[in-house]
Amino acid sequence: MADAVVITGASSGIGEACARLLDGKGYRVFAGVRRDKDGAALRKGASERMTPLRIDVTNAESLRGAAERLEEELGEAGLAGLVNNAGIAVMGPLEVLPLEDLRRQLEVNVVGVVASTQALLPLLRKGKGRIVNVGSLSGMMAAPFLGAYSASKFALEAITDAFRMELSPWGIGVCIVEPANTSTPIWDKPDAVGKVVKGVPKARRALYEKQMESMGEAMRRMSREGAAPEKVARVVADALAAGSPKARYFVGTDQRVATSVMKMLPDWVQDSLVLRVLGQNKP
Repeated sequence: MADAVVITGASSGIGEACARLLDGKGYRVFAGVRRDKDGAALRKGASERMTPLRIDVTNAESLRGAAERLEEELGEAGLAGLVNNAGIAVMGPLEVLPLEDLRRQLEVNVVGVVASTQALLPLLRKGKGRIVNVGSLSGMMAAPFLGAYSASKFALEAITDAFRMELSPWGIGVCIVEPANTSTPIWDKPDAVGKVVKGVPKARRALYEKQMESMGEAMRRMSREGAAPEKVARVVADALAAGSPKARYFVGTDQRVATSVMKMLPDWVQDSLVLRVLGQNKP
């Protein structure tokens, strides 16, 4: 029986937590990283099974090389699981967001998931493995200045559903984990704090500067107050091990309840509540 799992975006946050938890549970973890130093850091405190694997989900050659290495090491045993976690967050008003940044957001969070899955499906078939995609509350509810990020996570919902139906004849389960606020470095990275709009003409950028500042503060605050990545990792582990996986796994009952209640409200009420929570006022 296959016990090998690939995790993309394992250098920090949820991906690192998943790698360490699954390593502790006895899986042979291939932790996807883009830099050797991140791989070396992951090996500290881990078992000998922990294997850093250079993966850039936006680079076809990188994915091909990773698949070839896994084929050599695993052979007919194949993969028990693929955790599609790699992602970035681009934050900015859609009116002035550079299109190249929108494309990068979708390339990493959407195309990258499909590309990784395509590359590793032959090994997943051999191992009768499972695919766990790491989604977000933003994939169920959009927010101002997170239009690009929310679009990528909404798309991931559809891709997960389609893959789940398409791969069912081979018994390959496909599910998505839905974290809410999580304490993760993703909101501290340059892509996430509005730097992507610095090249926009000052007059247009000024339209949103105050809102962007308050939004950045809100996201960093929510990240600090969010659930530990280890909590998400435990749900990912459950999704990998379940005999009959659910289509969706919510991290915490509070998120499930909040999401259900919000969907029952009129759109204008939802908008008002989201804006209030994020500290957004009129210009």
